Amino acid sequence: MSYPGYPPTGYPAFPGYPPAGQESSFPPPGQYSYPSGFPPVGGGAYPPTPSSGYPGAGGYPGAGGYPAPGGYPSAPQPGGAPSYPGGQGFGAPPSGAGFSGYPQAPSQSYGGGPSQVPLPGGFPGGPMPSQYPGGQAPYPSQINTESLPSYLVSSPVSVDYSSEPASMTQGTQGTIQPAANFDAMRDAEILRKAMKGFGTDEQAIVDVVANRSNDQRQKIKAAFKTMYGKDLIKDLKSELSGNMEELILALFMPPTYYDAWSLQNAMKGVGTQERVLIEILCTRTNQEIREIVRCYQSEFGRDLEKDIRSDTSGHFERLLVSMCQGNRDENQNVNHQLAQEDAQRLYQAGEGKLGTDESCFNMILATRSFPQLKATMEAYCRMANRDLLSSVGREFSGSVESGLKTILQCALNRPAFFAERLYHSMKGAGTDDSTLVRIVVTRSEIDLVQIKQMFSQMYQKTLSKRIASDTSGDYRRLLLAIVGQ
Repeated sequence: MSYPGYPPTGYPAFPGYPPAGQESSFPPPGQYSYPSGFPPVGGGAYPPTPSSGYPGAGGYPGAGGYPAPGGYPSAPQPGGAPSYPGGQGFGAPPSGAGFSGYPQAPSQSYGGGPSQVPLPGGFPGGPMPSQYPGGQAPYPSQINTESLPSYLVSSPVSVDYSSEPASMTQGTQGTIQPAANFDAMRDAEILRKAMKGFGTDEQAIVDVVANRSNDQRQKIKAAFKTMYGKDLIKDLKSELSGNMEELILALFMPPTYYDAWSLQNAMKGVGTQERVLIEILCTRTNQEIREIVRCYQSEFGRDLEKDIRSDTSGHFERLLVSMCQGNRDENQNVNHQLAQEDAQRLYQAGEGKLGTDESCFNMILATRSFPQLKATMEAYCRMANRDLLSSVGREFSGSVESGLKTILQCALNRPAFFAERLYHSMKGAGTDDSTLVRIVVTRSEIDLVQIKQMFSQMYQKTLSKRIASDTSGDYRRLLLAIVGQ
């Protein structure tokens, strides 16, 4: 069966496009360049397709830029949101060195893990606890488990990362690196002096906390209890309050525990914070998700999948349950024939029929690797004369639409997804501090450098300047110390 506009005609020369009559060989792996932006979660679809079709004859961009003239709108004004028709979207940065009108995806880690070389034992920074084999943050082996909070009770083990593709940990960079000449006892003493007596030396706390990796903070916590017989977290909570307290506690939580805690907090009480469930479950690696599930059970005595089933419903529930399995294909090689077939399946499940076959979208978006999904989006655009993100916006609504779009957005440009989330956490009156804290903390050792770059390109203002204008006091000082200039 043929589809209107497929294969497209009238394109100018473009890397990876097949010459006329040679479509069957398209595309050789690694030759296709694709623009990397997308509209925000829940923010509506891409602009309506021009009446002349997508793209118009002669309107497809050359290799140097995107969007096509007369197609997508111009860049947003400095400090403002991108002005895509139909809702907020990923804006077009001003023309400049390195890009021409559209944010380009950096070399991106699909794994989401810190870009460190694993030490003997299999994990960056050292051994891992038994309930977190494969999570992000190791625990120090010297922790006294008898008196620590439950989430620190563990038995260190080594983890074999040999099965992870090399590309899973390349191309990203955090703003926080492990401190050289680290001395946990010296740092514990500094923190003790900062909290002793009348008043608190918040600057001393900021200087230590913002310049140590999570692994090093766990060691400081253990050293503090060994040296003073007191719990560092309890002492910090007694000295701090509000957003500063939330930020400090998040920094001292092991990353896997912090994700599990965030999920549990999003579902407890009346109402559910669906955006938190989407942000975590739709962006983490298989290994991270499996460790979150185990941590959720061991620390809160609850089954994550059961809690999701009781707090959500319908197609959104099914998508999140699929995410909880942690079984996405993580092979970084792209099968272009499969991408073509998946694109046709998605078209026939949505735009090509009356009604929507939601299970087809769930199956493909929950199982394919992120590079494979990116290739599928490219094939869909050529075949259907419109992008897959806008089709999802037309076929779905509410939380399931946001979840499906998040998966596709991460396939295109993960740092841009988090940059957009940060932007909307500070947009308008008031600040969504929990989202701001969660993203800054969880990405600080993974890809916050790339997130900052995308933020500047998309919104013509640095992330640090936006944070400085939306926060105050020691809270602002610590956030800026983590984010950097």
